Amino acid sequence: MPHPALAKHRPWLLASLVAGVSYFFVSDDPIGGAWLMLWKGAGVAFLAIYAAFRGKGVDGLLIAAVLMFGAMGDVALELSFLGGGSLFAVGHVIAIGLYLRNRREHARGSQVMTAAALLLLTPVIAGLITYPVDNWHVATAYSGVVGAMAAAAWLSRFPRYRVGAGAVMFVVSDLLIFAGEAGALPRSVTEWLIWPLYYGGQFLIATGVVQTLRKDPTGTGA
Repeated sequence: MPHPALAKHRPWLLASLVAGVSYFFVSDDPIGGAWLMLWKGAGVAFLAIYAAFRGKGVDGLLIAAVLMFGAMGDVALELSFLGGGSLFAVGHVIAIGLYLRNRREHARGSQVMTAAALLLLTPVIAGLITYPVDNWHVATAYSGVVGAMAAAAWLSRFPRYRVGAGAVMFVVSDLLIFAGEAGALPRSVTEWLIWPLYYGGQFLIATGVVQTLRKDPTGTGA
């Protein structure tokens, strides 16, 4: 029999999966309007609720905030690319703080090199993809924040092949967005990849962080 607390909060994960997976199949509805915007944000919003209930201490609040800013960014992107990106950037800054609070005590050289590559190459690739499209410098600067988030996640104590991998999936999804907007890749390709990578990454991040905090023997999540 599942633990009562887990059984109580598991529906938020199920609701997230239903919303996130189903959105992929309706996202190209030309008459979606407001309901489709809310549907888009629901997948990560349910993850934020899950994290708020299941997370511990300050770190539990931080991961819930990261996810909620992501959900708001999902909705805002449908109205304003800059507005949605700004909300995501706030979430990434919070995530960087969370991961730095939870640094891995001993990182191997290969892990440090991977983190350095994420930090440095993410904005470089974004700049190469988007230049000289309008606002290419904004995309590059934003990608620097995303790369810093992924690098911090890779060096954190959270499971690297869940939280770290999820952060890398987030990086790739954003680079695909820029590639599609700049015409570097056909949208018929990028539109099939962006949402699964993005939502899958957020799901891995949410569950990886929360489950690690639940195992924290101090109960503080610090």
